Amino acid sequence: MSFLRTVLNDSVIIHPPGFYIIGLQTLPYISVYIIFLAFVYMVTVLFNCLVIYVIVFNHCLHTPKYLAVVNLAVIDVILSTSIIPNMIKVFLMKDNFIPFNECLVQMYSYYAFGTLESFALAILAYDRMIAICFPLHQNSINTLRSMSYIIGLIWCFSLGIMAYGIGILTQLSFCNSLKVFSYFCDYTPVFTLACNNYTMQWTVATSLTFLILVVPFTLICISYVSILVTVFRMKSLDSRVKALATCTEHIILVAVFYIPLITIFNIAYYLQFNNKDLPLLSLSLASCTPPCVNPIVYSFRTKEIRNRALALVRKIGTDQEKVLEVFP
Repeated sequence: MSFLRTVLNDSVIIHPPGFYIIGLQTLPYISVYIIFLAFVYMVTVLFNCLVIYVIVFNHCLHTPKYLAVVNLAVIDVILSTSIIPNMIKVFLMKDNFIPFNECLVQMYSYYAFGTLESFALAILAYDRMIAICFPLHQNSINTLRSMSYIIGLIWCFSLGIMAYGIGILTQLSFCNSLKVFSYFCDYTPVFTLACNNYTMQWTVATSLTFLILVVPFTLICISYVSILVTVFRMKSLDSRVKALATCTEHIILVAVFYIPLITIFNIAYYLQFNNKDLPLLSLSLASCTPPCVNPIVYSFRTKEIRNRALALVRKIGTDQEKVLEVFP
């Protein structure tokens, strides 16, 4: 297999034609699991597109909160698309080779939109904080324009910082194994295949992990501390319950996204597994499940979206009946 040589600053950089994904290969029923993920992917795309359609085509839902929900739904679709279709190709079609440039694109898509996912949850926490802590000034502080600016800045920041982080890999030479022990073209497994130990690049990789998980989670915690302080200052118990009830769906999303990831990282760090594929299996499930759960939670927990979605389903059913009457 031939390697591509690039000259940069008088040094030769060696890039392989691609990598082989070898994670999850020892699991006996991996095909069944991938079929399950294919179902998860279809549900993810269907429900997120439903949420986007309902919000976009109903002007009464054109509020800062639902703009943030649409942002989350778009991110969910792209994040799932960056992982699950490729897993189907690798584990069902038995084609585990991925070209070098395609590897970088997949890596970028996953980490960029994983970062956007965590920041999208932080944006929704910010929306709840403004609504509960500053109810009289909510309409002047949290406007469609300000929410658009926040989402736009987060997108520019996340896409830019991840482009820089992934771009660092193009400056590394790969002359060792081409086998990536993961379920996709993951950053750390690919990084460890580089010829030498690059301290600066490893520092950047650690910083990216910190950015993806710690910073948004800290912002979410600050938002909910502010919410709890405001809620416990309310005199009426009924007011406290109503205020906290508006945060229920968001708390579920945060729990679904962060608890599995934090649990898996801690277990993998402190415990030794005989089968190294088991942490990968758990991590893949933790990565693919939140984009599927998010729209379902908002569809069933949010009255406005639920009512609009049911009205849309009834309309589709009525249209089908009319077609059957015309063409029996």
